[in-house]
Amino acid sequence: MKKGGNMARTKVVPSNSWRFKGNELKYIKEVLDSGFGSSKYGTMNARFERAFADRFGVKYAITSTSGTSTLHQALIAFGVGPGDEVIVPALTVIMCGYAVLYTGAKPVFVDVDPETFLMDPKDVERKITRRTRAIMPVHLYGQVCDMDAIMRIARRHKLYVLEDCAQCYLGTDHKGRIGGTIGHVGSFSFENTKHVSTGDGGILITDDKVLAERMRKFGCFGFKTVKAEGGQARGKVVKDNFQNPKWLRHDTFGFSFRMPETSAAIGLAQVEKINYLVKKRQQIAAKYLKAIKDTGCDWLIPQKVPVGYVNTYYTLAVRYEGETKLNVSWYDFRKKFMELGGDGIYAAWALVYDEPVMRLISEEGRYFKDLKPQAPTLKGFLEGVRCSQAERLQPKLMQFTANQGIEADMDLQINALKKTINHFQRSGLKN
Repeated sequence: MKKGGNMARTKVVPSNSWRFKGNELKYIKEVLDSGFGSSKYGTMNARFERAFADRFGVKYAITSTSGTSTLHQALIAFGVGPGDEVIVPALTVIMCGYAVLYTGAKPVFVDVDPETFLMDPKDVERKITRRTRAIMPVHLYGQVCDMDAIMRIARRHKLYVLEDCAQCYLGTDHKGRIGGTIGHVGSFSFENTKHVSTGDGGILITDDKVLAERMRKFGCFGFKTVKAEGGQARGKVVKDNFQNPKWLRHDTFGFSFRMPETSAAIGLAQVEKINYLVKKRQQIAAKYLKAIKDTGCDWLIPQKVPVGYVNTYYTLAVRYEGETKLNVSWYDFRKKFMELGGDGIYAAWALVYDEPVMRLISEEGRYFKDLKPQAPTLKGFLEGVRCSQAERLQPKLMQFTANQGIEADMDLQINALKKTINHFQRSGLKN
């Protein structure tokens, strides 16, 4: 007790701080102590890339500023441009559609499987045209798509495959293949809610040297010193060249998608404990699933995990059927869950093609309503688009948080779920 009767302030530590108890501060200090120069171990980006590539069993890893810029880099490396089409699931974040639009190409939206919530290969086959250049399967909620079927389609039509693994770290299919290592390129996000986080950022992985070099150069202004394995745009190796007025620096076009060294330092520490971070998500998901089973709840339908697959649960996703079976709305269930101590329940994003900006681009070729058309060639790209399964599924999806690392925090969510289920099942509101 402080003088004057005021209680001593207790420092509140956010429960998510458990994710950053490894070498994060140590590696950040190395960066600062080096003055953002190369340390005796090499730059943090290079170290992080090597550690990530080794863990996923691939030859090349390229860091970037976000899981959206990575998609952009990969599509450019594939040669995607105006007049081309890229197959994208309708149920995903808008950034998947944006990345295609950045290249000047057209996103073609395909339906999803109502049980796995993932890209439907049959609809992919139906939507391929002579303009299709790539397929972008998105491994939602920690679950790997049916990559056997998708790769068969890609080989038959000579298409590139870009796996969006923003929500899927170390998820595997029935052959034990890790998501992101099956297609031509895997893309990961390090935004702060992901399994592995650097605050924000992304990384690309591939075994293809040509693609690796294109992706890296495009993310680093097209400096000719940048290669598949790395290479500095500036540094001691090229210092004399940079001080030569006749030296030409850039041999390809590029953007600035370079990850800061401090972010890479956090990423290196995170990848060192990636197995632990993933297992924590799987731990709470198992608790959620047990609670649903133990309460006899048949109106929260979990995302289907096919036999032999491993889901790494960015979130526990379920299809809510309480409206039909109990006459309880999605919103009322969420409200009660929160009243009983739950974190909250996240909805699925609106389908990409339903977002107002997508409609604006399709109908008027505009990015902003008050500016002249900046994308006139994209007018009409949504004409006739409809994905019926995704449209039925999207409003029913519930996402339960799975980023709790402390047992007490996990139990708080599980108890809230059990109480919420029991509350409505006891209420006798069945039709």
